[in-house]
Amino acid sequence: MESVSYAEMALADLIDAFSSTDAVPGGGSATALAGAVGTSLLIMVAGLPKTKTGAPEETADLAEASSRLHPLRDALLELVDRDSEAYQQVIEAFRLTKESEAERAARKQAIDRAMRAATETPLDTMRACQQALRGAVVVAANGSRKTTSDVGVAIELLLAGLRGARMNVEINLSTLDDAPYIARVKTEALELERDAAVDADTARGALR
Repeated sequence: MESVSYAEMALADLIDAFSSTDAVPGGGSATALAGAVGTSLLIMVAGLPKTKTGAPEETADLAEASSRLHPLRDALLELVDRDSEAYQQVIEAFRLTKESEAERAARKQAIDRAMRAATETPLDTMRACQQALRGAVVVAANGSRKTTSDVGVAIELLLAGLRGARMNVEINLSTLDDAPYIARVKTEALELERDAAVDADTARGALR
């Protein structure tokens, strides 16, 4: 199958791709895209010359936040493609032949590897969205009051990205048998969602 970069598509073509009946791109790519757009809005606000009160320290804090947000945006954009690639690997693993005992064993190993990779990808999306929400706290506290709605939308997009990614993590974990791995990932996902909720509330409070 020819490799397609959804992250490099024109917007209208990307929307058409999401609308198609093809297996990819799907919800996992959509969650990463939501996170990338939310992070981009924060970067925009952080880069504006006008800050909340005009104090020099606000400009410095926003510049530092922007420097942390840029790599997160790039990572989330990359995850739009990574998620689709991971799911394609799952599809290919399930298509492996299972005539003999050896083939069935090899197929199971391939499925397990693919499902673990398909779990790690949305987990990375969760991590990036949570870190971006931490940046949202700084942007909300220091950014121009005229950008309240921009920051508010960014917060909601990042929460949607993180929570959607967690759904994918949970679904993919249900196919695995590695109990210690499942427990570790579930614990981390829960902590990421809790931390994100706290940061989102703090950022919303700073917008008032």
